[in-house]
Amino acid sequence: MDQRAVRETVRHLWAGDALRSLSHFVAIPALSPAFDVRWATTRHLHDAVTHVRTWLDERPLPGATTEVVELPGRTPLLLLDVPAAGTTGAETVVVYGHLDKQPAAGEWSPGLGPWTPVVRDGRLYGRGAGDDGYAGYAAATALAALHAAGGRHARTVVLLETGEESGSPDLAAYLDHLAERIGPVGLVVCLNTAGGDYDALWLATSLRGIAFLDVTVRVLETGVHSGHASGLVASSFRVLRELLDRIEDPRTGRILLPELATEVPAERLAEVRAAVARGYRPAPLPLVDGVRLVDDDPVQLILNNTWRPTLSVTGADGLPPVADAGNVLRPATTLKLSFRLPPTVDAGAALRAVERALTTDVPFDADVRIARPEAADGWNAPPMAPWLRSALDTVGADVFGRPWQAIGLGGSIPFLGLFARAYPDAQFVVTGPRGPGNNAHVPDEWLHLEQTARVTEAVAHLLHAHATAPG
Repeated sequence: MDQRAVRETVRHLWAGDALRSLSHFVAIPALSPAFDVRWATTRHLHDAVTHVRTWLDERPLPGATTEVVELPGRTPLLLLDVPAAGTTGAETVVVYGHLDKQPAAGEWSPGLGPWTPVVRDGRLYGRGAGDDGYAGYAAATALAALHAAGGRHARTVVLLETGEESGSPDLAAYLDHLAERIGPVGLVVCLNTAGGDYDALWLATSLRGIAFLDVTVRVLETGVHSGHASGLVASSFRVLRELLDRIEDPRTGRILLPELATEVPAERLAEVRAAVARGYRPAPLPLVDGVRLVDDDPVQLILNNTWRPTLSVTGADGLPPVADAGNVLRPATTLKLSFRLPPTVDAGAALRAVERALTTDVPFDADVRIARPEAADGWNAPPMAPWLRSALDTVGADVFGRPWQAIGLGGSIPFLGLFARAYPDAQFVVTGPRGPGNNAHVPDEWLHLEQTARVTEAVAHLLHAHATAPG
């Protein structure tokens, strides 16, 4: 394979056709169904799919076909199916991305807007540029570069869904629907994550699971003057505090339920230590002046964020605004509890353990109700095959000029668990060009164009390495 031809093709497309088409994609307000209940009528998701499909159809990929798959009542899915080149292997490569977007989410900086593509200082600004519109363009560009350079690749299916920002509720149905057609999968390339900087190739090797629910504690039918009731009836807030103390140590933040915890695998601990030794640190946070992080050791901070369970109270009802609060013993308090779970923990079992802790032997026999419980498992990458590790080493040296990095991520991406179950024998490359400050879900989202070109070049090399791997 001609490495120079790969690089030249990638950079030519990202400087021209790919960037122009992705810019037009930014202008489409393709909100995920969670943010546009009328998506089937507004058809912005369909517009996004049609736009990207048109660009894919124009790529000179021999034998390639595109198709929009739309099961009844579900969001559309775009497929690019590219026959194998230079290999007769039976395995398929699946490359994943998504075309749905988050909403504007507040005021953007002057001259920028969610649906206004702007190229400035090597960045493409606009909603969906980096999360995750670039993915389909990067996949097709990598394949085009391989063909231009005489490289090889297995049959490759680029799968672009339109419900990821809503938790991928339709993806399982599509994977089941397409299972026979896609066949055995040997490699999954997921282009939807972020790294620690814009200098190296970053691979995500784990993602946390999640469980959340609403818990309401009720002690009175109606509010009562606190002078009449305090000291006689325990406040609903006090009962909730005691219940939460069963789950979380309020001093250390350690989760006390064994169903929510696990040992950190040795290889993941080694990754964290290696990343810290190379200078990696958690991304800076907008801390209030004088506030300290929970630990001074960066290794412990990263493990807290990737392999240890945490509880966040993300919402509350029953508490009036301070300015409106009178001397009343309130009848009830509701909290929304959000648990981030270690990647290998059974999220369903964890949620059941939380529900038991909240509803068993309740102080003062207060009424406790659970509502809207949900859980999703995390993901832990399978052991890395020798061919993939060798290929990553080559990519690090030849494309980025520095070693690749592996790290777990603290977020939850349900589709990776779906892929792991659907393709249990596959190797996983979970990567992307996003990094610190890219603001994927908030104002001023942007895509780092140079890093995007490098990641695209890396994907081309990894597809070639997969096709030429022994066995």
